[in-house]
Amino acid sequence: MPNHARRERLLLVDLMESVGPAAPTLCEGWTTRELAAHLIVRERRPDAAGGLIAKQLAGRLARVQGEYAAKPYEELLELIRSGPPKLSLFAIPGADEASNIVEYFVHGEDIRRAQADLAPRVLDAEFAEVLWSKLSRMAWLSGRRSPTGLVLRRPDGQTAVARKGSPVVTVTGEPGELLLFSMGRQAHADVELEGDQDAIDRVRTAALGM
Repeated sequence: MPNHARRERLLLVDLMESVGPAAPTLCEGWTTRELAAHLIVRERRPDAAGGLIAKQLAGRLARVQGEYAAKPYEELLELIRSGPPKLSLFAIPGADEASNIVEYFVHGEDIRRAQADLAPRVLDAEFAEVLWSKLSRMAWLSGRRSPTGLVLRRPDGQTAVARKGSPVVTVTGEPGELLLFSMGRQAHADVELEGDQDAIDRVRTAALGM
């Protein structure tokens, strides 16, 4: 079976290498250097990565991430490229494919869409289906903070309910664009929104994502 996570990892590293360590990203306050440090800590330092979830560990996360960000950029890229170490949770068979496809795709677009001279990536049909499969299973989680009901719809009519409720905002777009929207990149996703205008305005600025 295709290893989509591995492909996304390598594509992201190639992109980070091509734009350099000081390129902006859609992650507020992060250049590609800080983004690289984030990916490494998430995968290699569970003692600090807990700060991504638990606020009481946020200080440790910031310190460890800063230590990695101070390392040579080429070293950071090689740590990402080489994949999770043997003792990482992401080294458990199947964990990389399950957890990193969305992570690396979204962060690749965080870089692309922050550059004036790069266009959004064009996805092949197979990978679009992979992203839709991921999105349809995680939509309830990424949409849990939506202020209104939220439905994600592909152009072919397939839908995923991100949050039940009324009024309802329906977001239509290709799988990759819907994924970006649901992960908090609303302003940068190529989608169309339908519903009450006030509800649409609130969804556009909501803290969507994991």
